Amino acid sequence: MASTGGTRDRILETTAELFRRYGYTGTGLKQVVAEAGAPFGSLYHHFPGGKEQLGVEVIRRSGRMYFELFEAVYDGAPDAATGVGDFFAGAAEVLRETDYADACPIATVALEVASTNEPLREATAEVFEGWIEGAAGRFAAAGVPDAEARGLAIRVISALEGAFVLARALR
Repeated sequence: MASTGGTRDRILETTAELFRRYGYTGTGLKQVVAEAGAPFGSLYHHFPGGKEQLGVEVIRRSGRMYFELFEAVYDGAPDAATGVGDFFAGAAEVLRETDYADACPIATVALEVASTNEPLREATAEVFEGWIEGAAGRFAAAGVPDAEARGLAIRVISALEGAFVLARALR
């Protein structure tokens, strides 16, 4: 699970993977450092704000990484519909390959703590807003009228996140 990067990066990558599987509340700090192969003290050295700071950074980093993946898949497709379809197909494949364990860490955390942890809610909101704006820009560039592009982006992202929830429940 741990990467070959520096300790801080290993902690971030491991935490993101654990959030995908277990969520924020289901991920323990001892579990993070054990799976990252890091000494416990390094966690507070790199993340003096503790689990909340780690969570906010993981959400933001994961949000960027997921959108970069969307861009790569979307931009490699011949048209918008194919790009979105290919991205959904890739997400479905990951779910199947991981026995429905690896879903989106952003939505997983948002569903858990949106009403109880304002910094994490804000981080998830920032990520979703960035995805909406980024996807809307791509859709507008593909010919979707500007007035409709944002709504389409919201529907696509909502469908994907909803698909994660349904896939986990229905398998």
